[in-house]
Amino acid sequence: MKLSQLPLVLLLISNISSQHTEARPKVTIKPDQHVFRGERVTLRCDIYSWRYSWYKDGSDTVFSDKQEHAFSSVTESDAGKYSCSGSEREGSRTSHISEEVTLTVSDKATAVLGVSPQTWLNEGDPVTLICEVNSSSTGWTFSWFSLLLSGNSNHYNPLSDSSRGSGGHYSISSAALKHTGVYVCEGERGDPVYNTWFSNKQLIWVTGVSPPVSLIISPSRTQHFTSVSLSLSCEDQSNSRWTVRRYTDSWRWLEDCSSSSSLSGSQTGSTCTIRSTITEDTGVYWCESESGEKSHPVNITVHHGVILESPVHPVTEGESLTLRCLYQHSTSPNLRADFYKDESLIQSQTTGMIISNFSKSHKGFYSCKHPEKGESPKSWISVTASHSGSQISVLHTFTSVLTVSLYLLVTVVLIYKCCRMRAESVEEQ
Repeated sequence: MKLSQLPLVLLLISNISSQHTEARPKVTIKPDQHVFRGERVTLRCDIYSWRYSWYKDGSDTVFSDKQEHAFSSVTESDAGKYSCSGSEREGSRTSHISEEVTLTVSDKATAVLGVSPQTWLNEGDPVTLICEVNSSSTGWTFSWFSLLLSGNSNHYNPLSDSSRGSGGHYSISSAALKHTGVYVCEGERGDPVYNTWFSNKQLIWVTGVSPPVSLIISPSRTQHFTSVSLSLSCEDQSNSRWTVRRYTDSWRWLEDCSSSSSLSGSQTGSTCTIRSTITEDTGVYWCESESGEKSHPVNITVHHGVILESPVHPVTEGESLTLRCLYQHSTSPNLRADFYKDESLIQSQTTGMIISNFSKSHKGFYSCKHPEKGESPKSWISVTASHSGSQISVLHTFTSVLTVSLYLLVTVVLIYKCCRMRAESVEEQ
């Protein structure tokens, strides 16, 4: 071959190569590579001004020739590995086949609701509800609801002060008694809109400083044996009508004591009576008025065997707390047992435990355990500020204000006298 012919040969090789070695196209999937059955999904192949060919799972069969291929309602059978290639509309050049992109299709999406820092709160505490969609985080916005009881039915009531957003957080800066209740969330994305299932239910209960009504429980403890009578009453100083309401762990819905689902319960006035307790009566109970006012909630546990005798309401700071371990099947129910706080042993082999000066450091989950009879459920015991402490604080504030007022009064009087003396001095001159 003559050297003069070499550039021509290189040009021919370049032309042949250019017909088959264009840049590799890129596949994108909207709204995400992990989607859920029923969503609208779009595959897009990006090479400007070319024809397109779509392939699935390595097959050389073209199933679509559009730049965007949409599944109006994706199913599990659409899951797989997708790739595309392009060819020039007015020419003979073709591209490489793109890298494969995997489309995963799961069953109907479900939102998951969590609470931070905890579900049991004191009035004034901050709390945040966190809504997520398992295995997926792209493009979701969220709605928030509280569970509302109407008659014997539960309904999801949109929170009026919640705002939609992609963050998945709903925050309450200062919890109040009115925030006691059951909450759920829901996610959505896409166009047309695709909604998740409602999330799991999360109960938040708030202990207030001065509730408008108190829930009185007889016997006065949070844990109770099965097959016994239990009385719950709403007591206040007004003529308001109060109803005992509960959210049970077993059924996961709101109900009144007089509802048809409470087969052993009845309500007379503001008093609820459960004639024969069963483990399904375990749940959170509170008093609620027709206007939505609420009492301190009480977490009641019904258990057979060993239970912990603990107070119904939070312990006042500085007061003593007495705990006992009781056994259902004994003529002398008081057991010699071990006592635990937050699963750590704090006192062993005693018929009762006394904390003489209860403080914030003592709040937590308490339980007791007998080596043969078994272990009680856990009870959350919290603390409230002492009334005397509040009085001292008010007295201190009053004293401070009075001192400042007297100081200002004396200062004004002295200034007045000084000015008057100066005026008299000028007149004498």
